[in-house]
Amino acid sequence: MNTAAAQFPYPWQRCKIIHLVRHGQAMHNVEGDKDRKALLSDHLFDAQLSPLGLQQVCKLRNDVHASGLLKKIDLVITSPLYRTMQTAMGVFGSESQADGGNNDKFSAIPSGLNCPPIMAVELCRDRLGQRPCDMRRRVSECQDLFPSIDFTMASSLAIIYLSVFEVCIVFVYVLIFDGMDQMDSEEDSMWNPDVRESEDEMAARMVLFMEWLWTRPEQEIVIVSHGIILQHILYVLGNDCHPTVRSALCKRFDNCELRSVVIVDKSLRVADSPLCSPREVAKLNVSRGEVSN
Repeated sequence: MNTAAAQFPYPWQRCKIIHLVRHGQAMHNVEGDKDRKALLSDHLFDAQLSPLGLQQVCKLRNDVHASGLLKKIDLVITSPLYRTMQTAMGVFGSESQADGGNNDKFSAIPSGLNCPPIMAVELCRDRLGQRPCDMRRRVSECQDLFPSIDFTMASSLAIIYLSVFEVCIVFVYVLIFDGMDQMDSEEDSMWNPDVRESEDEMAARMVLFMEWLWTRPEQEIVIVSHGIILQHILYVLGNDCHPTVRSALCKRFDNCELRSVVIVDKSLRVADSPLCSPREVAKLNVSRGEVSN
């Protein structure tokens, strides 16, 4: 028997269906395509969707409804930046927001009873630092703009420069998780005007995000985030894939593209179904002496 080509069954409780969505075109995409230096401009602070981006959101919303996907989704997770929250609410929010692209916010109208809950999570936000377009608004302002989004997990994590050595990363995770139990800061303490987050730091952040995601009880989840972040999530998930499959899986996302994958948890977790707190996940990881690759 060729075990390399064999297929192995896994319990459904150890599988999740993940739908990855990049936000619609935003104003920093428009300005950045003209001049990359424009991304350092303060007038692009927490950039909103462009008119084309609003149209893209409405199109994706129509596709999601027509396919029946909306009825299957248990949870929508979104980056707490304006453009991703607009996209999350516009695509997965209530029917009253499907107005053909005329709504410039997709925010204030509460979600309908038939819509999945939407949660903002700081870990899946865009690359940190330097560019004002990637800086978050105050939490209270976000709550006023998007009252139906749950911000209890959008904690204010401090930027911690992670060591590339796995043992160090484990203990840094404990420090980060300790700050994730609740949102405790109005301001964006993750964004540094002088330092841009490195590729290694983003990769480590996505490992942490996926560790937290596995503690969620929901099995079909949407992640609305940013192109480079979604690619790093797929890098984390694609370690076991054939290089050809991994290359195709991790290609660049278009604006408002939806890409779906089935993921399998192969670890020996203590808690498979109950919802663990981030702090508990960190302690489990340290006790196992493991860090996901």
